Amino acid sequence: MGRSIVLNSSGKAVQNYGDVSRETLERLQIYVDLVLKWQPAQNLIAPSTIPEIWTRHVADSLQTQWSYPEAKTWVDVGSGGGFPGVVTAILLAEDPDAHVHMIESNQRKAAFLRTALRETGSSGTVHAGRIESVAKEWRHGSVDAVSARALASLDLLFQLSEPFTVMGAKAVFHKGQDFQREVNEASARWHFDMIEKISVVDPESRMLLFSNISNRPE
Repeated sequence: MGRSIVLNSSGKAVQNYGDVSRETLERLQIYVDLVLKWQPAQNLIAPSTIPEIWTRHVADSLQTQWSYPEAKTWVDVGSGGGFPGVVTAILLAEDPDAHVHMIESNQRKAAFLRTALRETGSSGTVHAGRIESVAKEWRHGSVDAVSARALASLDLLFQLSEPFTVMGAKAVFHKGQDFQREVNEASARWHFDMIEKISVVDPESRMLLFSNISNRPE
């Protein structure tokens, strides 16, 4: 460890987001290059955010694994272009016991995710299918943590991740400035313990860390 990842739209130093190894930084650069190469055909990220890919997407996604650094086995639901699933896999690439499962229903994006894992030398499995179907038929062992970014409301995320959280998995979800409304709405249907962390890239956004999630009786 010991190399600080300092990121802006051009990859030049502007702010310290945390220490990562040189190998990890190299893997992140490979991944960013792949995203930009596939972007015209796949629309992996919003075109308006391309100039800020290092801050808006990479640095934001680094927070996922940092939220539960002890977690070895992850499930990232609705992985899209791989933020945060591929980034989590890259951060864990040097841990032989770690593995990231990514669930993505779009076949072309699933193909990109497999390419990203292969090219960055990261350990992961891409499950090409609907989240509900993949989770219902899960046969891949226990899961430590579930993640999602820019996917759905908190209430729906709890539903989608329930097959994993009911077995004890924790969850971390990226949420924007309207996070409190979503928390209040989800509280009507779910019990949970929550830790709220301010995003390192946007003070209006939050990383919401959940444990002991359970459905309230009707």
